[in-house]
Amino acid sequence: MDFRKASIEALVADVRARRTSARELMDAAIANIEAANPRLNAVCAFDPALARKAAVAVDERLAAGDPVGPLAGMPLLVKDLEDAAGYKTTFGSALHQDVAPARGDSVLVGRLKAAGAVVAGKANTPAFGFKGVTDNIPFGFTRNPWAPDYTAGGSSGGSGSALAAGMVPLATGSDGGGSIRIPAAVCGFAGLKTTQGQVPMGGPSAPGSGVLAVKGPMALRVRDTALALDAVRGPDPSDPFSLPATGPSWRAALDADNRPRKVVWSPTLGFARPDREVLAACRAAVDTLARAGVEIVENDAVFDLNPGGAWYAMWAAQRARAQGKLRGGPDWEKIDPDLRVQIEHGLSLTAVDYAESLDLAHRLAFALNEALGDADVLLSPAIAGVPPRIDGPALIDGESAGADWVQYTPVINMTRNPAGVVPVGLASAGTPISLQVVGRHRDDVGVLKAMCFLEDLLQPRFDAPFGVGAG
Repeated sequence: MDFRKASIEALVADVRARRTSARELMDAAIANIEAANPRLNAVCAFDPALARKAAVAVDERLAAGDPVGPLAGMPLLVKDLEDAAGYKTTFGSALHQDVAPARGDSVLVGRLKAAGAVVAGKANTPAFGFKGVTDNIPFGFTRNPWAPDYTAGGSSGGSGSALAAGMVPLATGSDGGGSIRIPAAVCGFAGLKTTQGQVPMGGPSAPGSGVLAVKGPMALRVRDTALALDAVRGPDPSDPFSLPATGPSWRAALDADNRPRKVVWSPTLGFARPDREVLAACRAAVDTLARAGVEIVENDAVFDLNPGGAWYAMWAAQRARAQGKLRGGPDWEKIDPDLRVQIEHGLSLTAVDYAESLDLAHRLAFALNEALGDADVLLSPAIAGVPPRIDGPALIDGESAGADWVQYTPVINMTRNPAGVVPVGLASAGTPISLQVVGRHRDDVGVLKAMCFLEDLLQPRFDAPFGVGAG
């Protein structure tokens, strides 16, 4: 069973109608992981016996007439930055390789399991989610199913790669600078970063990325993502910033007319430099929207500065808070060398530096709201360039781009607006190209509707060249 070829809604309907079972779905996921993971390295922890036992429990509840939830029987991979009972949470770091398995679930995982999802294993991530590609000391590189010589993005790269390869239908992600949107964009499917607070970040420990990050489910289709979000959004007493789950079902909202009336198109957001091939594919998608009757307003001066330095200050400060105390000690060498650079930078910052970055975040949010005007959403490229090869740099117009290939996503973490990505084509390198869709605060439904319209209009459905079960 290739999970790319059936929606979560269809699979759940089959489980409920007893046309298939949760155990059969999990057997398929296990077979898919065993076939594809040796090449892609998306799954870093895997316990077939534990997964099958949990799937059988769903079938037993169904047979007894007990509620099984809207995600009944869906095999789920959990990004290795959060707890899933029975699995180690290594954070992709050698510092945590020898920890005991978690005894409980994160809030997000707990809600997905309560909705009927079944954990199949853990998905790879860079150490503490610190970068836009997925590799680490304990587990190595995660590859892109479209072009296995390239990264699957990050930091939710294991989740992105596994979904794009059809290993499982559902995974978790988190996004502090693009970590859901980047892997979804380069692995060729729709992904959403919600408004902060829609999905609670509670639990006994403070969020590792502070106010920058959100968590959420990842799935190949917009409607499936909305279905999973309905199961997990809403307040939690351990997260004082979590929002009430007001309004109707997000999934049901997508059954109406999803066409946006008016969108703002911003090729550079005022500061970015996109690759010519990326820009051409995104412009072509915007032109297709215009032909479908959507009013397009171009505004290439949304922001009047590049906010990357301020975002980096906030990010590095959080990393210094978490691991800075290890500097000079025996565990310092266990930390990824590039992450040590971030920690060192964070230790050099002052409280005023952090506060000034928060002030800029406020001004950026104001500027974005002004740019949206009376439009439904704002569109930009999702990624500026071609993602890195496993053994090479990212490229913009054939030149090494450093971290600039992911210029478009971190600013939206600073503004905290909802934002998604939708694939619009393929680069000559074989990797997908995607648009970013940004909405107003708390208008996650508006973003989902625009994403759904784009997905239906463009129908970017391709089989990855490295398919499940391939040699």
